Amino acid sequence: MNITDSVNHKILNALDKLIQVVAQLRSPEGGCLWDLAQTQQSLIPYIIEEAYEVVDALHSQNQEAIAEELGDLLLQVVLQAQIAQEKDYFNLENIAEIITAKLIRRHPHVFDNLEVTSEAEVHHNWELIKQQEKAEKKESNLLSDKLKTYARSLPPLMASQKISKQAAKAGFEWENAEGVWDKFKEELAEFQEAIENNNMTHAEEELGDLLFTIVNIARWYKLDPTIALQGTNNRFIQRLSLMEKFVDRPLEEYNIVELESLWQQAKKHLRKE
Repeated sequence: MNITDSVNHKILNALDKLIQVVAQLRSPEGGCLWDLAQTQQSLIPYIIEEAYEVVDALHSQNQEAIAEELGDLLLQVVLQAQIAQEKDYFNLENIAEIITAKLIRRHPHVFDNLEVTSEAEVHHNWELIKQQEKAEKKESNLLSDKLKTYARSLPPLMASQKISKQAAKAGFEWENAEGVWDKFKEELAEFQEAIENNNMTHAEEELGDLLFTIVNIARWYKLDPTIALQGTNNRFIQRLSLMEKFVDRPLEEYNIVELESLWQQAKKHLRKE
C-alpha cells in the first residue's frame, strides 16, 4: 500500500465511523431522543446555520475552526442521508454517486476530449450542459422558473444578486450606470413618499425595490453586497465593543450626544490600529 492509498484508507475509515455514529444516534434501541425526533424538514435551520458558520470560519482563516465547522456541516449531510435511508428514499452512496457523475459530466475538458482556452469558456460549457440536463429531465428552462428557484432557496440578498445577474444576461439591463442611479433616486423617492403617507405596507414594498436597485448598483461596479454588508456588520460590532471598553456603566445609561462622542472615539481608535 503506497502513501496515497494509506491516506485514503484513513479517510474512508473516519467517514465510516461517522456514519456508524450517526446510525447509532438514530437507532430506536439506545439512540438519542433528540436525533430520533429529527426529520428532513426540522434540520433545515441547522443546515443553514452550519453553512454560515463555515463561511465565518473561512473569513477568519482559523484552520482549526474551519475544520471543525466543516465537520458540523458534514454531519448534516450524513444525518440527512441516514434519515432518507431509513425511509428507503436514498443513501449516502447515492449522494456521492450523483455528485461524482455530475462533476464528470460537467467537466468534459478534464474527463473527455473537449478543449477550452479560458475560464469563461469553461463557465459557458457548464451552463450549456446544465441546460441539456434540464431538457433531458424535462425541467423548465424558462428564466422565470430559474429565478423562482433562487428566490425560494437562497437568502434574500444572495437571491437578489443571482436574479439581477440572470435578468441582465437576458437583456433586462440599463444602457449605462447613470440609468441605474436614476432608478435608485426614483425608488428612494417612492420609499420616502410611502413613509410620509404612513402607508407601511407600501413602504415595505418600496424598501424591497430600493434594496434590489442597490444590488443592481453593486453588480454594475462589480461589488459584492453580501460581503459589503458583512463588513459593515463587523465594523459596527467592533466599534460598539470599543465603546463598551471606554465606559464605566451600561451604554443605555448614556444620552445620544454622549453615545455619538463615544462612537467617534471608537472610529478614530480603529483607524489608528
